Amino acid sequence: MVGLAAQVRSVWRGRAKKRTNESTAEAHTGERPIVVRRMGFPFQKGLPRWWFGENVFLTHLINGLNFVFPEGERFFIRSVRVFEEQIKDEGLRQRVRLFFGQESQHQVEHLHAFEILEQQGFEIQSFLAWYKDLAYKKLEVRMSPLMRLSITAALEHFTAIFGDFVLRSDFLQDAHPIMRDLLFWHAAEEIEHKSVTFDVLQSVDPRYRVRLAGFAIATLTLFFFWMAGTRHLLKQESPEIRNASHADYLNFFFREAPRIVLDGLDYLRFDFHPDNEDNYQLARDYLEKIGRLGM
Repeated sequence: MVGLAAQVRSVWRGRAKKRTNESTAEAHTGERPIVVRRMGFPFQKGLPRWWFGENVFLTHLINGLNFVFPEGERFFIRSVRVFEEQIKDEGLRQRVRLFFGQESQHQVEHLHAFEILEQQGFEIQSFLAWYKDLAYKKLEVRMSPLMRLSITAALEHFTAIFGDFVLRSDFLQDAHPIMRDLLFWHAAEEIEHKSVTFDVLQSVDPRYRVRLAGFAIATLTLFFFWMAGTRHLLKQESPEIRNASHADYLNFFFREAPRIVLDGLDYLRFDFHPDNEDNYQLARDYLEKIGRLGM
């Protein structure tokens, strides 16, 4: 695992962004297709305990990120649904419904991945219960519906960044095929619907300070729960393995995670819109490759 930070940094920095010269009207038409796909990944075939090229840290880093998805996606749906009746544009209303459908399918597949972790002997329910209680029973209820929507839009920006990174790089080349396929599919769909929640936020309340506050909360909570999930899994490995992974954990949290945040700072531009970076073809190319572009 020597040189892991350099490896991740090299791949992350190598992600080439392609920005379009489309006008605002052209870029924001909302005509990008969103398709709800039921995938049914064959998790029953089993996964190696360290499915990411036998790298313990990278395996649990992605497993830790997976932990936040099902409940997080339920939160996304709840946050947008509150404002569904306020959306005047019928095209946006239809995109919202398809967004709900995609997020629901993401929950299904990631919950199947959780079952595999338990079959491998990992105790995960205590973490999931703690996460659900703190994030959604204590924090969510203390925030206004508008702030929940703003947080959702910011988190969707991060998932689109992750999606672009995964599809554009060879980062997952050593991952087990089942997990690689799951992450590629999820990445493509995050790009496919990346502008939906932002457009809802702009239609409800376009104030910059609302967007800024949502970004700040989203950034802090995402990395807090992600790293907590990663640590929960690493703590269940043997002391020798855990100690060997400790340096990689610290390198990611203090060196690589800030780079991801910096990559997300485009969100704070006054004229930001997700469609300003036209990476939809990247997602379409992958979905067409696996025969799921329109189904």
